[in-house]
Amino acid sequence: MTTTGLTLGKFAPLHKGHQFLIETAIRETDELIVLVYDAPEQTDVPLPVRVGWIRTLYPQITVIEAWDGPPETGYTPEIMQAQEQYVLNLLGGRKITHFYSSEPYGEHMSRALGAVNRMVDTARTTVPVSASLIRGDTFRYRHFLAPVVYRDLIVNVLLLGAPSTGKTTLARYAAQQLDTVWMPEYGREYWEKHQSERRLSPEQLTEIATGHLEREEEALLRANRYLFTDTDAITTYVYAQYYHGAASPKLAELARQAEKRYDLFLLCDTDIPYEDTWDRSGEVSRTQFQQRIKAELHARKVPYVVIKGTVEERFRHVKYILTKFNKFRFIIDYQLDR
Repeated sequence: MTTTGLTLGKFAPLHKGHQFLIETAIRETDELIVLVYDAPEQTDVPLPVRVGWIRTLYPQITVIEAWDGPPETGYTPEIMQAQEQYVLNLLGGRKITHFYSSEPYGEHMSRALGAVNRMVDTARTTVPVSASLIRGDTFRYRHFLAPVVYRDLIVNVLLLGAPSTGKTTLARYAAQQLDTVWMPEYGREYWEKHQSERRLSPEQLTEIATGHLEREEEALLRANRYLFTDTDAITTYVYAQYYHGAASPKLAELARQAEKRYDLFLLCDTDIPYEDTWDRSGEVSRTQFQQRIKAELHARKVPYVVIKGTVEERFRHVKYILTKFNKFRFIIDYQLDR
């Protein structure tokens, strides 16, 4: 006899307690269905993102998106019947042999399904955490989250601009003020080691973009709510165009991916004094490069906010933006009254 398990929830966010339940069901049944509810009243993380976590971690199971589930929860006869009927309708006649949960609703739901009521870790002793605890302090409980989940909960703030526009200074300062980490520009380190007559080849620029992403992924897992990233593949692409008139296909693809990779694009302005160090090409080049970056963002239809002023003024603007910003909901009003 083929056994089919079912579990359901909001998974807001998916944590190791959920994973323990899912993995128990995978071991004990021939196939598993996971039903994921839309839950805009409880989490800003959209249903497709939460579903994506489960499909990434468990590609062998079936995931059903429940967009219009009954809004009421509880254990009155009417509420339980509505929930049961909704699940039965979504299943479309598929036979469930085992219903998995760690909640009291397992009893009535398994009875409606005609399935074994398989309760897992109801006392939360195997995995002592809950989604509400994680939502309250995600950084503290991050060890209960898979990397693919935790990285999606971090706001990745990109600082870009021409050389000597204060990107590094602001990224470092903002991270210190907000008790998190920042991602240094890998290209600077690479250039110091590998440059020849102050130039890098197109292939080396591609290596910079690739190496930067590898380090950035690691930094996302150490970040506390925000990661401040200094420079991206779009900037490296502009360098390739500026110095070589073209970019490699891989670098072009990484630049295209960068359009959607970051949650917030901040363009540091050229309103601060130019710092004429040996590794830079002069203030005229800074002005031209800034124009190129702006044009590239416009061509790619990437929205950005211009950040001006002293370090403190810039951070005040960034902090203001972040108090209004939600990475899963687009907000337009980022202007700070000066």
